[in-house]
Amino acid sequence: MDIKGSDCVTYDLVSLGEVMLRLDPGDGRIHTARSFDVWEGGGEYNVARGLRRCFGMRTAIVTALAENQVGRLVEDLILQGGVDSSFIKWMDFDGVGRKVRNGLNFTERGFGVRGALGVSDRGSTAISQVRPGDIDWEMIFGKLQTRWLHTGGIFAALSENSAAVAEEAMKAAKKYGTVVSYDLNYRSSLWKDIGGKKKAQEVNTQLAKYVDVMIGNEEDFTACLGLTVEDTSADLRDLSSANFRNMITQAVEKFPNFKVVATTLRGVHSATVNDWAAIAWSTKDGFVESTQRPELEIFDRVGGGDSFASGLIYGLMELDSLQSAVDYGAAHGALAMTTPGDTSMATLSEVQALVKGASARVQR
Repeated sequence: MDIKGSDCVTYDLVSLGEVMLRLDPGDGRIHTARSFDVWEGGGEYNVARGLRRCFGMRTAIVTALAENQVGRLVEDLILQGGVDSSFIKWMDFDGVGRKVRNGLNFTERGFGVRGALGVSDRGSTAISQVRPGDIDWEMIFGKLQTRWLHTGGIFAALSENSAAVAEEAMKAAKKYGTVVSYDLNYRSSLWKDIGGKKKAQEVNTQLAKYVDVMIGNEEDFTACLGLTVEDTSADLRDLSSANFRNMITQAVEKFPNFKVVATTLRGVHSATVNDWAAIAWSTKDGFVESTQRPELEIFDRVGGGDSFASGLIYGLMELDSLQSAVDYGAAHGALAMTTPGDTSMATLSEVQALVKGASARVQR
């Protein structure tokens, strides 16, 4: 890929998507909780934050929030994460939330046989009401210059407007030579009342035409792009499986504009023990696979895929090979799942050490 140098741009990456307030009951359950920890999170935003906090890159988020104290709390969390908030679009709050509101996401981590659980409350949120023409993409990609745009299927599912805004952003990015990545991130709960998988495939197939780097897992590629893959849910420990290579090959044949395709490989033994690895393909390198981490212990799986994406993007921008990129992505995702919250608390030195095979021995 032809990626702009860092010395001639304002931002290494800009993400487009919703940022919600995550309410976490810790070790308890949502329906019995009396207190919650508060984080910020969102599929597209998490990538920008990971690139900023772990990898030291200059990132910004394009989103919208209702102008009230909850919105300002989300902004404060974004600022703590180091992501530029200049492109937040603030919308007037009516005092009740009938017309516009901020998204909430209640999330249980899960444990053992009890899987992680997410209950979102995001109807009529501010970002879902942004329309084409509301964001000055010419400023972001033309005047300010940006190396990379990241968005995805969660944002595109929020409303008809969202898909149109995503397409507008991607077209502007391509005009100015900005690389476009997209994480399919299929969420059945977002699509079920607006046409289900059929609608998801219609929207994502349209947007895929503008994508340079496509990211997802096996469910994402089948649900969002209509690709086929044999059932591998029983055992993902053979991570060189031809099933995944076949799926990626189908994607590249259907969308020849894809320059890189990457997927995480997760085998779920329990909520707290997963097999974890990743595979990627590029026009230059063909297929590469990350280190396999069978029976990886998980503290909080939410955001692991987003942290994989940020590590992968860092590698594609800054390192010398697709192999390094997929190794950094898989290592960053693994580390992110050892801490609570959607976003990564890992450091670059920790990622580098894990890529080189560091153990979990105590450090003193």
